[in-house]
Amino acid sequence: MTELNALTCHELIEKIEKKESTAKDIAVSLEERIKAIDLLINAYVRKDGLSLSRAVTESSAELRGIPVSIKDNICTEAINTECCSKILSGFKPPYDATVIKKLKAAGANILGIKTNMDEFAFGSSTENSCFGASHNPWNLDCVVGGSSGGSAAAVAADEAICALGTDTGGSIRQPAAFCGVVGLKPTYGRVSRYGLIAFASSLDQIGPITKDVRDSALITKVISGHDPLDSTSVESAVPDYTQVLGREIKDLLVGLPREYFVQGLDAEVKSALDEAINKLKSLGAVFQEISLPHTTYAVPVYYIVATAEASSNLARFDGVQYGYRAQSQKQKAQNLIQMYKQTRGEAFGEEAKRRILLGTFVLSHGYYDAYYLKALKVRTLIKQDFDRAFSECDCIITPTSPTPAFVIGEKAQDPLKMYLSDIYTISANLAGIPAISIPCGFSKRGIPVGMQIQAKPFAEDVLFQLAYAYEQNTPWHKMKPKL
Repeated sequence: MTELNALTCHELIEKIEKKESTAKDIAVSLEERIKAIDLLINAYVRKDGLSLSRAVTESSAELRGIPVSIKDNICTEAINTECCSKILSGFKPPYDATVIKKLKAAGANILGIKTNMDEFAFGSSTENSCFGASHNPWNLDCVVGGSSGGSAAAVAADEAICALGTDTGGSIRQPAAFCGVVGLKPTYGRVSRYGLIAFASSLDQIGPITKDVRDSALITKVISGHDPLDSTSVESAVPDYTQVLGREIKDLLVGLPREYFVQGLDAEVKSALDEAINKLKSLGAVFQEISLPHTTYAVPVYYIVATAEASSNLARFDGVQYGYRAQSQKQKAQNLIQMYKQTRGEAFGEEAKRRILLGTFVLSHGYYDAYYLKALKVRTLIKQDFDRAFSECDCIITPTSPTPAFVIGEKAQDPLKMYLSDIYTISANLAGIPAISIPCGFSKRGIPVGMQIQAKPFAEDVLFQLAYAYEQNTPWHKMKPKL
């Protein structure tokens, strides 16, 4: 018999409705799983005194008391939210993020522990966490992707029923691909960012990581919608995404950008994508080659815009009002500026320092026009590429990542190689469009491979329609890592 923690949200909701299980039964099963295997995975942080089942409440609302795991950069009232950074140690937000309020209103139970992540979401491997790296459930020597790696690993290892992550340049989709689960980045403005500790405010988006496409559609519906507390939130009707599941994809026009299937793409990833494309063709989808000519500029543009915004957003963390403050008696600060320097020098990790320095440089006098302003202009060209593409097709398919998950430590000393891990996901954030990653096969080493589907703004329904059709005709979403 399948353990409750291994089931999906919709399967568990059905069990609760039939009175075959309770929300407390599910929480107990999840708690036992976390205690049994998280020492191997390190998907969760601050597990001391773990007791998920004590605070569980049954609900008649949509999610029926299902537990949802939350990334460590989304504010939860009175529950530590530290972005896996020493500088925010001990920070307990006095309020819930809007997505947390929406989940609670829908009957979800929010776990009192958070999922691991790269510090302030700076990374593609979840190695940049003050709590240590997470390990891939499919191969413990490999990374889980980043920055929402803890969420993806927890879902893949059945330590979570579903989870929330955040995506600034691929941080939901890339770890979902590496861990063999489903990850969605909604359209920018579809989901409120109120209560998200910001990395890059024009790029960040909260989204679900789930075991299958139906759960992704379900959770996306719950967390979406206009929020007056977020000035970037868009007033757009939120459909019931589960209603499009099962629709035929016959004659759906799918674009294949020639710039994404070039040298540098791992042969095993390409082979898995080719098979997935053939499967979709057999289901009636129509494919055509398209061009996104400014793709080559996506990574440099992203690492100018994102670091500039990060430098600005992280300036508030100075040890004055909350979090870590330098206490060294050997070099006791003589003034406020010295205290700032000591605090930030001691408490930020290496990657955080790197991105703050890069961002401060491109915003500095004499370099703003040459770097930041020019990057914004090229970002517009990238968005226009997608606008033209979606006038020719309904959606676009690409690999999620150029390679399967790599070995922990393999790219840690080479930031440029690490940054290129997001080469296929970054453009969606720059253009503000929705994108989903679904499992589409495995490498010879048994590591999952992900397929990315992109659509025009607010066309998440198209993503779910195509992703569900593929998922239901392939075995990948049913496969589990053997731990």
